[in-house]
Amino acid sequence: MPLKVSLDALAALDAIERKGSFAAAAAELHRVPSALTYTMARLEEDLGVKLFDRSGRRAELTPAGRELLDEGRSLLEMAGEMECRVQQVARGWEVELRIAVDVTLRAEALLPLVGMFDREQSGTRVRLSYEVLGGTWDALQSGRVDLAIGAGGEPVTQAGYSLRRMNPIQFLFAVAPGHPLAGMKEPLPPAEIRRHRAVAVGDTSRSQPARSSGLLLGQDTLTVPDFAAKVAAQRAGLGVGYLPEAIAREEAKAKRLVIKRVAEPKLESFQYLAWRSANKGKALAWFLARLDVAACGGLLRSSVPA
Repeated sequence: MPLKVSLDALAALDAIERKGSFAAAAAELHRVPSALTYTMARLEEDLGVKLFDRSGRRAELTPAGRELLDEGRSLLEMAGEMECRVQQVARGWEVELRIAVDVTLRAEALLPLVGMFDREQSGTRVRLSYEVLGGTWDALQSGRVDLAIGAGGEPVTQAGYSLRRMNPIQFLFAVAPGHPLAGMKEPLPPAEIRRHRAVAVGDTSRSQPARSSGLLLGQDTLTVPDFAAKVAAQRAGLGVGYLPEAIAREEAKAKRLVIKRVAEPKLESFQYLAWRSANKGKALAWFLARLDVAACGGLLRSSVPA
C-alpha cells in the first residue's frame, strides 16, 4: 500500500505553519505558492481530512492538521538525522562507538577524552559500559562493543583481534576491621580464608563460561552487581576479598578495611586494550591514538564512594 504522506508534503506543511502563509513558505522552499496549494489539497484528498480551516482571512490548521504536523516534525527530524548518519558513514566515521571498560577501572576517567572527541564534531555517538571478568572479552567477541579497555585474564588468541597490554594490577586481600580474619595471625592460610564468605562481582559474560577470580574452591560467595557494591559489602563485614592495591590502601588508610597478608596471594593481573583488526572506523582510530598503556594507567581505580 503506497504511503499517502510524503516527507516533501510534511516539509511544506511545516514551512506553512512556521512562516504563517503559503506565499512565505513557498519563498523559503523556493517554490511557487500554487505548487504548495496543490500539494496541500492533494494531501487532504489522499487522507480524506481537512488540514486547514479556510473560513477566516488566513488558513489555520485544524486539529487533524495540527496532529499531522506534530507527528510529521518528528519524522522530518528522524529523516534529517538519517541523512547525516549516511553522510557520516560515507566519510568513515562510525554512527556509534561502543567502549567496554573493565569494572576494576574508572569509566569516568575517560570523560575528558570524550570531551576532546566532541570537538571533532564527527557525529559519532559514544557509549560507555562496564563489564566484569570474561564479560569484557565476551562483549568484544559478540560484537556488543567495538573497543575493550582493561580486558583481563587470558587474551583472545584467534586471528582478527589486535591487543595492547596494559600495566599489571596488584591485588591485596582486605577485610572489615571487625571481621574475624582482621585479628588473625598472618599470613592467612587458604583453609582459614575458605571458612569465610567472599564478595565477588558477577561475571557479565553472555555466551562464554563465567569466570571467577580470587575465590577458593568450595568458598561461600556473595555475588554483587558492581565494584562499588563489592567494596561496600566488604566494609560492612559481609565478606572478604581482593581489591586493586590502590583502592585497598586507600580503604586501609581511612580505616574502613584492613589489609591482610595471605599465604597464597593472588597473582598480579594483566589487562589489555583490545579491538577487531578489521575495524577501520575513524572514531576507533581516534581513541586508540590517545589510549596508550601509560594513559590507561590513569584509569585504575583510586577511589570509590565513601
